[in-house]
Amino acid sequence: MNTPLPRTLTITVVTVAVLVSLAPGLLPRSAVVQGFATALCGCLALCTLALVRRVPLIPHVAPRQSARVLTLLAAAVAVAAGMLAADHWQDGLRRAMGLAPVGPGHWIGAILVATATFVCAVAAARAARALGRRVGPLGAVATATAVALCAYGGAGAVAPGPTDPGPVPAAYTGEAETWSALGEHGRRFVTAHSDGGRDGVRVYLGLTENSDAPARARAAVGQLDGAHGFARSAVVVAVPTGSGWVDENALEGFEERFDGDVAIVAMQYTAAPSWVSYLFQRSAADDSATALLDAVAARIAQLPPDRRPDLYVYGQSLGAVGGSTALAASTREVCGALWAGPPTGSTLTAGGAVLANSSDPVIRWTPALAVRPPVLPDTTPDAPVPGWLPGISFVQTTIDLLTALDVPAGHGHRYGDEQGLDLPGCAHSVGTDNSPRAASYAAPTR
Repeated sequence: MNTPLPRTLTITVVTVAVLVSLAPGLLPRSAVVQGFATALCGCLALCTLALVRRVPLIPHVAPRQSARVLTLLAAAVAVAAGMLAADHWQDGLRRAMGLAPVGPGHWIGAILVATATFVCAVAAARAARALGRRVGPLGAVATATAVALCAYGGAGAVAPGPTDPGPVPAAYTGEAETWSALGEHGRRFVTAHSDGGRDGVRVYLGLTENSDAPARARAAVGQLDGAHGFARSAVVVAVPTGSGWVDENALEGFEERFDGDVAIVAMQYTAAPSWVSYLFQRSAADDSATALLDAVAARIAQLPPDRRPDLYVYGQSLGAVGGSTALAASTREVCGALWAGPPTGSTLTAGGAVLANSSDPVIRWTPALAVRPPVLPDTTPDAPVPGWLPGISFVQTTIDLLTALDVPAGHGHRYGDEQGLDLPGCAHSVGTDNSPRAASYAAPTR
């Protein structure tokens, strides 16, 4: 007995979903990412179709087998054309970013990944449905929850992560206890050297049991004072991303811009991934950045006017959100500020310059992207940018978030030393000790 082909509507819906997954995006994709995205779009389309069919709007009419064959052939032609167009678009992106073009192996791998993912998803759905029939909906939910918790606990038990920070390198001049408390990102912050021997003062305060932001900010200022950071001509308050990371390219850019005569201070506020912090812990970024900026500015104000370093603020991604909030709330003198790759609509208009790659999905992503074009800051053109399409642009930008950092510097959500070199300069007018001096923002000359 011949196996019946899928219904024409099913074939059509899945074909449209596959074409949506192949539509032009902002960033190059690996075969794994493309295959996973295609399978996910197909699964979501089938789930939506199943829900629609439960609503008795239109009587079902079973199409003839010949109609299904013709629909399947048309779908194959459409998908083949979509893959050719996607191949051309991917090669254009890769040329712009200095990457090797895709080849037939890329699409073979994508097809295999999509097929395997789709089969696994269908098998899981059938297993869940069978389980629901045996133990009921509540029992199925309870079982799935238990399995997820066991898997999460097992993963944590097998790979809890490294706890030994390793030996203190010779380049680090602080205490061993402080080295241990810095965390991974803090240790990279204080030990990474700039090219050309232009190292400035770097102070990083890792997470501690003390959650009071002002107290931790005062501790950071104390370390900066002990390292003679306020004796430099410039002090940069660098607001980390949600995980505590500060881009090493930015650090090198600052030290090149000021020829090493700069102190950079950062304070970690959470260890969660940036997207988690952005959704659930944005107040932590705001409070931490505000406390640190106020503490540094207050210490600078205590110095004689002729010995006060210029104060700057920098933040990338979620750090731009916290930094711009701190700058908007501050009444202190700030010489210049720069926000790199700020999330859509999150950066306040509080002075400073915005650095944004045109291929960065972070500056575009928002649920509103499904129904209207993004409102973007001035971007740096770095690669071809697809036009906005209702719904499709939201799907593509969401997929691009997965690989936003998997590209060379100057593309996607990866920025280079221009973060420091493009930091706006300032021109002071003389004021009293108790009132901030006027500051005007201007792009630096290289």
